[in-house]
Amino acid sequence: MIKIIIAEDQSLLRGAIATLLSLEDDIEVLAQAANGIEALELVEQHQPDVLLTDIEMPLASGIEVAARLNALNSETKVMIVTTFARPGYLERARAAGVLGYVLKDAPSESLADSLRKVFDGQLVIEKGLAEAAWASPDPLSDRERQILIFAEEGKTNKEIAKTLHLSAGTVRNYLAEATQKLGANNRIEASKIARDNGWL
Repeated sequence: MIKIIIAEDQSLLRGAIATLLSLEDDIEVLAQAANGIEALELVEQHQPDVLLTDIEMPLASGIEVAARLNALNSETKVMIVTTFARPGYLERARAAGVLGYVLKDAPSESLADSLRKVFDGQLVIEKGLAEAAWASPDPLSDRERQILIFAEEGKTNKEIAKTLHLSAGTVRNYLAEATQKLGANNRIEASKIARDNGWL
């Protein structure tokens, strides 16, 4: 049996995925999580073969959960099921050790097949997404991404600098660099471009 945990913040969708996969003879749904922190706790508790997770969830994203499990050398494999066909998300997911990346509008039978492949250690990526990620690599450094997220939240340079123990001038330089890389006119536009591409 392939033992899995499902992490998805939309309860109706989470229940539907669990019901569909439970119909498969070789898949057992051990538990369901509504946010990233709960997903981490359940993985630690149940030690599933595969964590099936969304990306955008409260408290911690699916990519952050995968990165945490990867850092802990967890044997649980991670497969992302999302509505977001964004190259930046795929790039960050792969860096976090994710083996599967499929879209929610995929046929239900292909979801189970993808899950089996991930369980076997195979890489499963939505068709066309890998090419898009290769064509549009993430231009941001981790620090630029971090500062853009704070800027997106409306924090001033001074507030960001205090949080990150940097000077306001250094924060301004990072924002200017990120804005230039993204071809944006200001920090708001830069954040939107980065968010739309899955780089935040």
